[in-house]
Amino acid sequence: MSEYTDTVRTQNILALRALLKQMPPFCTDYFRGIASSTSPRTQTGYCRDIYTFLQFVVMRNPIYRDSEIKDIPLKVLEEMTPADIDEYLEHLNYYIFEGTEYRNGESAKARKLSALSNMYSFFNKRQIVSNNPLNAIERPKVHDKVIITLDQEQIFDLMDAVESPTNMTDRQKKFHNLTMARDRAILTSFLGTGMRVSELAGLDVTDVDFNNQTFRVIRKGGNEAYIYFGDDVRDALCYYLGIQEEPENTNEEIKQLSPRDALLKGNDEEKALFLSLRGNRMAVRSIEAMVKKYCTMINTNKKITPHKLRSTYGTALYKETGDIYLVADVLGHKDVNTTKKHYAEMTNDNRKRAANIVPLKKTHEKST
Repeated sequence: MSEYTDTVRTQNILALRALLKQMPPFCTDYFRGIASSTSPRTQTGYCRDIYTFLQFVVMRNPIYRDSEIKDIPLKVLEEMTPADIDEYLEHLNYYIFEGTEYRNGESAKARKLSALSNMYSFFNKRQIVSNNPLNAIERPKVHDKVIITLDQEQIFDLMDAVESPTNMTDRQKKFHNLTMARDRAILTSFLGTGMRVSELAGLDVTDVDFNNQTFRVIRKGGNEAYIYFGDDVRDALCYYLGIQEEPENTNEEIKQLSPRDALLKGNDEEKALFLSLRGNRMAVRSIEAMVKKYCTMINTNKKITPHKLRSTYGTALYKETGDIYLVADVLGHKDVNTTKKHYAEMTNDNRKRAANIVPLKKTHEKST
């Protein structure tokens, strides 16, 4: 496990512990029980969703209205009925808690029910709770979202925006000159490999193998993988790192700093591949903000994120190869059904083409 991955894991563990301090003891028992089978990141997500359910109990149940969330007893799970869960689903549409407004769409509601269902299943399996009202309700239907990708012209426009950004102040241009090579390498890496933003943020310089043209990444779940990259990615990385196949000048005294060295600010101990203006590892949010900045400069009404760049790569790979298993493997999907779900429309297109793959009639050439 890389140092960055270990740091993120630790942050999630600490976030989970902080959340559990606000929750009843039975929640701590639950998360200790699933610790060996789920990652700290997943547990933290479950914890936030279960906290939302406990908020609902305090807000809507007169028995617990004067209680603090951390004082809610385990017996509340036995007391819940399918009608209560239906009310919870309606509550999730819109509510105000401690002065903040909350809204949940169908996918958010489905996720929150899944987190609650998993907790019920845990206590059912251990014969601590016999009731499970979620078995008797209709789950929210989550509609598939249209895959948003960039077309070829938009990709060219995006890369042009890095080279020649628009509507920048002199101060912004000054910072842009420092980050241009980095930003080009990041966008090229996204579009050339389809890696996740968390994987890109976690890259160290030593994770780049130019001989084999691969990135070493830590996938979701902590598994190590190697992602191949092409010549365009290699060239962008070489420029950013100041690597030349045939150095033009070997005089170290007048050698210019590479774009990464200029950002490094003398902190030679920093291992991260992509650096912020402060000279440390770029955070996921910073990378997302950078992508958004350039995408607002091009003529598109699409809301582009690093994940959409990943989808652009996945779509292009599937159109080129028609191999859903290859796409799943390269994108790091553990279950190919996840890939099929996202690329179902293109799968249907391939099926239509397959219907006419074998010619059944002779074609007669016209004589001249």
